[in-house]
Amino acid sequence: MSTSAAAAAEIAVLGAGSWGTALAIQCARAGAATRLWGRDAALMRDMARDRCNRRYLADAPFPERLQVVEDLAAALAGVNDVLVAVPSDGFREQLQQLRPLLRPEQRLCWATKGFEIVSGKLPHQVVGEIFGAERPTAVLSGPTFAHEVGQGLPTAMTIASLDADYAASLAHDISSENFRAYTSTDITGVEVGGAVKNVIAIGAGMLDGLGFGANSRIALITRGLMEMTRLGIALGARRETFMGLAGLGDLVLTCTDDHSRNRRFGLMLARGRSVDQARHEIGQVVEGYHAARALQSVAARERVSMPIAEGIHGVLYHHLEVNQVVRGLMTQPIGPEFD
Repeated sequence: MSTSAAAAAEIAVLGAGSWGTALAIQCARAGAATRLWGRDAALMRDMARDRCNRRYLADAPFPERLQVVEDLAAALAGVNDVLVAVPSDGFREQLQQLRPLLRPEQRLCWATKGFEIVSGKLPHQVVGEIFGAERPTAVLSGPTFAHEVGQGLPTAMTIASLDADYAASLAHDISSENFRAYTSTDITGVEVGGAVKNVIAIGAGMLDGLGFGANSRIALITRGLMEMTRLGIALGARRETFMGLAGLGDLVLTCTDDHSRNRRFGLMLARGRSVDQARHEIGQVVEGYHAARALQSVAARERVSMPIAEGIHGVLYHHLEVNQVVRGLMTQPIGPEFD
């Protein structure tokens, strides 16, 4: 790699699945010199040759500013920002791989959603453990399907950072005519929204798969939003965050559109597939499956009532029938809607 190429680079996106690829395309489309790196060297070679990710995002050609890189150190050389877009179960491992390679001045952001399964930590807490508090960091979240971002369809999302200047800078760098990034300082709220919505979306798929109708779907979404908010506030988030893109926006999108892997997973379970069969047929990571287990642990630790999430956990891990779970929710004690 030439010195001039390294100096021109602005951002490295780590993770070449559908979401990482879509984000890399958007960064390049917005004018950033962008490098995309993934663990699968054969896939990276195919993408470099084809100028698209035929495996995960075949209908989104790469802009000229997007460079595919097989070597991680080369991907990081000379960039200002590093964007991690790997599934939550591989997030810590990716950060540990990054730690000896990042320079002090390089900023770190991520688009990973979900609690860490073993520890129950949010992504920013894992980042803090590994990198400390000195490095500027941010999280990207919101109602975004990878294929629509890849195609350049109008999209809005949230960038949250304790460093408001960094959030504003990153939002400016990745925004374009059809992509708008808004900023927040509520990292916890944005991350809780991204974690909980995947679990609720599995439930929405289950209800629709059983033909329970629009009334039950909107009740699930609305009460799921209450559970999300309740947990977020217990963890230190701000209530208003859950009325925005990373809360209500992401929840409604994931619960109502069949491009959501979590929703499709729930549909399959309701139609008789086993958990393992449904995960295999989806063919990509179903974040809500892992998130349900972590969420159960975090809710118990924080003593937060989350009956919908608990019921979905029961279906996934304790072989409860969906009808049984719905009956249980409908017989919850009657009380005030807001608490």
